[in-house]
Amino acid sequence: MRRADRLFLIINALRGRRTALQARQLAEMLAVSLRTVYRDVADLQLSGVPIEGEAGVGYMLRKGSDIPPLMFTAEELESLVVGTRFVRAFAGEKLAAGAQAALMKIEAVLPPELRERSSRTRIYAPIWRDAHSTAFAERIDQLHAAIEAQHVLRLLYKDEAGRASEREVEPLCLAFWGGKWTLGTWCRLRRDFRNFRPDRIDRMENTGEIFQTAPDRDLNSYMQAMRGYYSGLE
Repeated sequence: MRRADRLFLIINALRGRRTALQARQLAEMLAVSLRTVYRDVADLQLSGVPIEGEAGVGYMLRKGSDIPPLMFTAEELESLVVGTRFVRAFAGEKLAAGAQAALMKIEAVLPPELRERSSRTRIYAPIWRDAHSTAFAERIDQLHAAIEAQHVLRLLYKDEAGRASEREVEPLCLAFWGGKWTLGTWCRLRRDFRNFRPDRIDRMENTGEIFQTAPDRDLNSYMQAMRGYYSGLE
């Protein structure tokens, strides 16, 4: 987590409190050491943030220095919490960490009644990480990075029947539907759009080549092709 994000979360964790928040609780919330909390709070105090208290006692914002809460309805907040839980459970580690940090920022500035409502949300996406799922999350991160950088990928891929083929693809998007991730691409071998399941990729190599999007094989064209394909299945 960036230091600027930590400082933001410390300030907002203190807003509206009637009792002091202990440094230990801040350290657990931010997943940092007590020494880091002490240093960050001292820096905030020196910069003029009206934090009162000290190590071993706890911290509060000086009365009258509160900031307005974010204005969410209960339904909007529940949607954000549920969406974050799904990202944490099914996306790569990078997106999962980003979703958790975003939720912490949102909850930090919520009024108490909405913060309590968020903790009562009963729609879950349980996270059970083992060696296989951790490796798969890393694969999703790698594909996500390749899409962002427009890097051509060389895949050794096995289809549903177990037949292997080598493809060079221009990765366009990742989609999660039907409980499975799909990599949407322009396949250079087939000269057409093709979808690949990340869990069927035996080997992946970043060629180092950066592809240039063209009107007939960009993301918009891919989405139109997919709409036409799935409409034809109805």
